[in-house]
Amino acid sequence: MAKLYSKKKEATTKKLLPSKTTVDLILSYSKALKIVRAGNLTFESLSN
Repeated sequence: MAKLYSKKKEATTKKLLPSKTTVDLILSYSKALKIVRAGNLTFESLSN
């Protein structure tokens, strides 16, 4: 069992970088997302 967990996985040793389109998608989503809190309620709206 110990030998299974001691081996390094190739995916964890490589540096994984997101593509430009992925970064643009996340940034545009976060800019469009509005969160409004009213008392105990939270409203989320996505305005494109």
